[in-house]
Amino acid sequence: MKYNIKATKVELTPEIKAYVEKKLDMLDKYLGSIKPIDCHVNIGIAVGGQNAGDIYKTEISLSLPNVVLVIEKVEQDIFKSVDKVKDQLARAIVKHKEKMIDRRRVSIK
Repeated sequence: MKYNIKATKVELTPEIKAYVEKKLDMLDKYLGSIKPIDCHVNIGIAVGGQNAGDIYKTEISLSLPNVVLVIEKVEQDIFKSVDKVKDQLARAIVKHKEKMIDRRRVSIK
């Protein structure tokens, strides 16, 4: 899967980039035969008045045929936010695949 990684207000270090790539490669097993059209990853510091330090926001926009899945998570650790976004996106992909299967079953009857 090809993806674009963008960082706002945060330096995109090779360590962060490698971590994001590793997590996104794990999503291939959930996609199965579905070919993603486009994937954008945006990592940055959430805007707002935080008193407890930096709060990181990770957003993934995955374009699949007939649907665009957009997941956004906010955490105090950049790696935790990437993990949570990956987990939520995996659930969204599975849910989308189940909907596609249900539509085929209804149309066959």
